[in-house]
Amino acid sequence: MMDLTELLIEAATLMGVGMIAVFAFLSLLIIAVNGLAKLAPPLVEVAETKQTSSATPQPANNATVVAAISAAVQQYRKAQ
Repeated sequence: MMDLTELLIEAATLMGVGMIAVFAFLSLLIIAVNGLAKLAPPLVEVAETKQTSSATPQPANNATVVAAISAAVQQYRKAQ
């Protein structure tokens, strides 16, 4: 049977190897993501156009939505 000191040394060695492997993998992952981010074209223009189109209220559709919600509420109340 192994001595307690030998078991602790083996456990510490295994832990160190595992931590180094995880650190190396995460470092490579960060490098790969940063490299791909530099290769990909920026999508800033697409995001800005989506924000401007959804931020503007449309009064013609607003009345239609209010009417649809009112009809749904009335139908729900009649059903109960």
